[in-house]
Amino acid sequence: MKKPKEKKTEEVRQALIELLNEGPLLPGSIKKQWNVCGMPGCRCKDSDDPRKHGPYFQLSFTLAGKSTSMFVKKEEFEPMMVATQRYRRFKTLSLLLVQSYVTAERSKRKQRSRSRK
Repeated sequence: MKKPKEKKTEEVRQALIELLNEGPLLPGSIKKQWNVCGMPGCRCKDSDDPRKHGPYFQLSFTLAGKSTSMFVKKEEFEPMMVATQRYRRFKTLSLLLVQSYVTAERSKRKQRSRSRK
């Protein structure tokens, strides 16, 4: 029978595998924005009733230490939101898995240290 910690580690590993099989992962967050183009006579510059252009959706993220963004079409919004949520779950599960490996390694080292005495 597996120890409770080993069982927990295996559950996290399995959850990660299932998550990766669900579809793509995207880092970052999606924000809604409205823009003013500034062209004379445009509705966004109307002095009585200015109406900004939009909404536009933008995915912003940092990858390999570089910040970047990309525009998201309305029809892409929902699938990309799901992919960003999936990425956040991936990060959480990855951290849990690594923490369990570190805990297991520390435990092994402690046992070896005790057996030498």
